[in-house]
Amino acid sequence: MLDLMYAGGWLMVPIIASSVVATAIVIERAWMLRRTRIMPPGLLARIWQLYRLGQLSDTQIEEIRYGSPLGRMLAAGLANRMHSREVMKEAIAETGRQVVVELERFLNTLGTIAAVTPLLGLLGTVLGMIDVFAVIVEAGVGDPEVLAGGISEALITTAAGLAVAIPTLMFHRFYDNRVSRLVVDMEELALRLIEVIKGEREDTVEGAA
Repeated sequence: MLDLMYAGGWLMVPIIASSVVATAIVIERAWMLRRTRIMPPGLLARIWQLYRLGQLSDTQIEEIRYGSPLGRMLAAGLANRMHSREVMKEAIAETGRQVVVELERFLNTLGTIAAVTPLLGLLGTVLGMIDVFAVIVEAGVGDPEVLAGGISEALITTAAGLAVAIPTLMFHRFYDNRVSRLVVDMEELALRLIEVIKGEREDTVEGAA
């Protein structure tokens, strides 16, 4: 492995650094985007029970707000429960935009790594081929082994760049899709809460997330 790194030249350094950053982001997002963390089971049912029993105090709302991303959205609506349905929806939507930004944290970086590392690999190959042709100019093509070795070294960076970019792109698409699904589910639960509180829906939300 070290031999390959040395053979690839200095461009292997940013490629390897990108792989380390991408791995760290993948692990961090895997932990932070757990569904049970984003949408704790039974949260909506607990809120409805507190509301129905008249125990939904400001302290309880603050506890809900800081408990999860879904809690932040629902708490924004609960804080405006004395206002109209439109005001509640607007408060939830505004908070939801902030929540989405947090859920998408580092995903742009992951996408950038997936796009840049193949280009770094290609650049390494181009620079390597320039060196190969420089050898040809000086020594001719009489030694195929020298040429084959030079071309092989030139292609190492491309292989390394693709090896980093392919799984990084896959994880980027995976997490982007997960965030989209979570956002849709959170919006659905927030809308259900508004309808129930405003008496527009007969629902005890028992067993809801």
